[in-house]
Amino acid sequence: MKQQDGDEAANGTSGFAELGLDDQLTNTLASLGYEEPTPIQREAIPPLIAGRDLLGQAATGTGKTAAFALPLLQVMLGDKERRRGGTAVKVLVLVPTRELAMQVAEALHKYGKSLGARVLPVYGGQSMHQQLVVLKRGVDVVVATPGRALDHIRRRTLDLSSLRTVVLDEADEMLDMGFAEDLEAILESAPAKRQTALFSATLAPRIRAIAKRHLNDPVHVKIEAEKTKQGAVPRVRQVAYMVTRQQ
Repeated sequence: MKQQDGDEAANGTSGFAELGLDDQLTNTLASLGYEEPTPIQREAIPPLIAGRDLLGQAATGTGKTAAFALPLLQVMLGDKERRRGGTAVKVLVLVPTRELAMQVAEALHKYGKSLGARVLPVYGGQSMHQQLVVLKRGVDVVVATPGRALDHIRRRTLDLSSLRTVVLDEADEMLDMGFAEDLEAILESAPAKRQTALFSATLAPRIRAIAKRHLNDPVHVKIEAEKTKQGAVPRVRQVAYMVTRQQ
């Protein structure tokens, strides 16, 4: 997402409004300094808001997280039965690593702060009991690694019976890490009538097979990787933070 200048942010101007996002979300994005959607966001947000399944192909760093996070939050705005307690969850986002689980959960919390969105990252290496305590209080979105999600499902501490939307983020990485069987088990445990979004940098035969089995008439969005001149390298934003030794 491109940043805008202070005057535009103050006025709440946002290229996201034309995608069908609610003012509450576009105002939050404006306050964060975002102006124009990236190509994957522009193509993916409208069909996801409309409830369509989606197969998205785009490289890492193109804004895929907001492409599915913003529509999820949009639907949440109209949900009058949020957080009734218990371990039932309506939105499940599956990611390959604990680092990405924390990153996606943080993004959802940031974009949905004005909605009071409750997001729980669930991954291995963290206390099951601690995760269960939060689940029982009621959450809006669970962002999980496949192994830990399946562990909760089998223990019946994560209830998918009311699941409305499932997102597979970085699906190719999850398959490369050996999560194919876990993904199949999770998707088979989910209600047949649901919205499914699959995002992947590549569409290898294994990814297409999963999409064919588990997506219903999906919208296919493909964002080509940025082409660079011979001898040049893709643009990479580098940031350095100078900190003291004790930090």
